[in-house]
Amino acid sequence: MVRAPKPASPSRIVLERFPAGGPRGSRPAERFAEARRMEGQPAEVVMDLASDAFLVIVRGAS
Repeated sequence: MVRAPKPASPSRIVLERFPAGGPRGSRPAERFAEARRMEGQPAEVVMDLASDAFLVIVRGAS
């Protein structure tokens, strides 16, 4: 049996974690990411289903 190599995942740094169960209309992860973008970091928000949290990340960071 031949196994295919695992695809290389892009490196990333998690800047902050926010619980997904916040009040309706509250978007702390988006506000935090926007503030980082204003500082020049290419921050984005992703959902981590395993931990039920929003992560603010920067891709391609080493």
